[in-house]
Amino acid sequence: MLAEIITIGDEILIGQVVDTNSAWMAKQLNLAGIQVKQVTSVSDDAEHITEALQLAEKRAKIILITGGLGPTKDDITKFTLARYFGMGMRRDEETLSHIQGIFARLKRPMIESNIQQADVPDGCTVIQNKNGSAPCMWFEHEGNVIVSMPGVPFEMMYLMEEEILPRLGKSFKLPHIFHKTILTMSIGESFLAAEIAEIEDSLPGHIKLAYLPRLGQVRLRLSASGSDEFVLRQEVERYARQIIDKVKMYVVVEEDIALEKALLNIMEERKLTLSTAESCTGGYIAHLITQHPGSSAVYTGGAVVYSNQLKESVLGVAHETLENFGAVSEETVREMAQGAMIHFKTDYAVAVTGIAGPDGGTTGKPVGTVWIAVANPKGITAKLFTFGNKRTQNIERSAIAALSMILNELRKDYV
Repeated sequence: MLAEIITIGDEILIGQVVDTNSAWMAKQLNLAGIQVKQVTSVSDDAEHITEALQLAEKRAKIILITGGLGPTKDDITKFTLARYFGMGMRRDEETLSHIQGIFARLKRPMIESNIQQADVPDGCTVIQNKNGSAPCMWFEHEGNVIVSMPGVPFEMMYLMEEEILPRLGKSFKLPHIFHKTILTMSIGESFLAAEIAEIEDSLPGHIKLAYLPRLGQVRLRLSASGSDEFVLRQEVERYARQIIDKVKMYVVVEEDIALEKALLNIMEERKLTLSTAESCTGGYIAHLITQHPGSSAVYTGGAVVYSNQLKESVLGVAHETLENFGAVSEETVREMAQGAMIHFKTDYAVAVTGIAGPDGGTTGKPVGTVWIAVANPKGITAKLFTFGNKRTQNIERSAIAALSMILNELRKDYV
């Protein structure tokens, strides 16, 4: 079963708003057994919307549209849909009552444009939007289902979960789809593919393997579709186990979660604490960690010590170390990690110091030179990395490398 997503709005095309709706919708559709054939973004233009609909109906049975349902003149989606399907407009009294209730609760007067939000194409099925004023509209056309939803993310998400997906499940016979994700690190995509080539070649036609690389890590996703959910799960788990056994030294976790979340889960399970000492990453490692709920069970805090003065006063790095070896050196990063572990009283600490760029490099220490150290009561491990000359990438690569080093040290300590 194929679907297409159409997002409408000039704000998307000029980059003013990032289209997060499509990614979220595609994931939910996939879990429901519906494959997304294409995602299209078009402007608030009737001709463009019409053309997108015509092409989408040739490619997919299900077309999901978001955006262009507000009260202003540039919101033309429902009028374009009415013309496309050869329908007139009618005022939906249930929708009007819902909108009146919203304005009454807010103690605000309604104007004509608010009232007109209750006008819908007369041949659609109206689905009430409990989280907003713009109604959702369901059309059936030549065996296809076309659904128009508001572009506001939380309104769309509610409608998808509570209304659209259940209705699609009743309208179409959908296959079961099962995914299994294996997170690996410290091995490149091509090397990983070579390691598991024999297993990949043995996969049956209804099971696919995808490689999803990202800065020092590769996700392996096994996907299967079929009529029997239990059989699919058994098959996928069997092949996943073969892959894990083959590359177990690179496997972090058997879940589709972020690297830092995997680290937090492992450390929480072992009742370990972590602190950070960051120079060139400017707190980015702390940000990655603390964006996850429950991170305080592991992460106690850290320090962003950009200046040498703070490296000394906050972490206890010796003045002589900085004078003799410089801020970007093995000696300094070791003392930073040890100082964080001692001062923040944690089981583990990670420290990063380097030259993120684009300037600040020297012949001996070019831009992209980064030292990372991990400290624990058993000792300190330090490693030199040489990245590129792009600042943002250097910061991101440094953070991922730091997280990977902590995970590697945990493996050594808890084998």
